[in-house]
Amino acid sequence: MQANNTKWVLGHKITTHDTSGDYDLMMAETPPRVPGPPPHLHRSFKESFLIVEGEMEFMVNGETKVLKAGKSIDIPPGTLHTFGNKSNQVCKWINIHSPKGFRAFFEQMGVAADEANAVERSISEEIIDNVVRTAADYDMIIQG
Repeated sequence: MQANNTKWVLGHKITTHDTSGDYDLMMAETPPRVPGPPPHLHRSFKESFLIVEGEMEFMVNGETKVLKAGKSIDIPPGTLHTFGNKSNQVCKWINIHSPKGFRAFFEQMGVAADEANAVERSISEEIIDNVVRTAADYDMIIQG
């Protein structure tokens, strides 16, 4: 049933899930050696990551840390951050944004997983330019 909510967003496979609370919930899968978004912050959103499988490298306010399966990290509003899978294995992770609202970024910027060449299209110059141009509309303030 969630398959229709699965999109490739900047090289990451994202499945959004409906919630009854004031937060957005998604499950993600990042292939090996896939970088994350440009360093950014959210003025309003609190963000949490839980690594389910593999590992992910995070940069939070200039500090780099690697989170392995079973570990989590909370990112308060106004915190500069990015992440990427620098390992040779898939990373599966859960992401929460609170309050609700950031899900629209995934829905607008993603390419439906069942479309041809979805992974490649999700990292096309056209989409990357669109992300950079409109990120602030989603409270994603790109730095640098």
